[in-house]
Amino acid sequence: MLRPMFGHRPKPKKFDLPLRYYDPKEDERKKRRVRIETRSIRKRSRQGPKVFAYALGLAFVVWVMSML
Repeated sequence: MLRPMFGHRPKPKKFDLPLRYYDPKEDERKKRRVRIETRSIRKRSRQGPKVFAYALGLAFVVWVMSML
């Protein structure tokens, strides 16, 4: 807050940006690698049978309780 009063001016931030050139072969390699990784990561969820089993068990408990 006091710096502007004493003649201090903000300076632009300095950064080093590495130069990157487009390489079609490297781009194709990355696409192929990403495609392979996404296939291996996918796993089929087993959540459906668990939910069905819990719902069936709950229905059975409710049925037994209503018989008493």
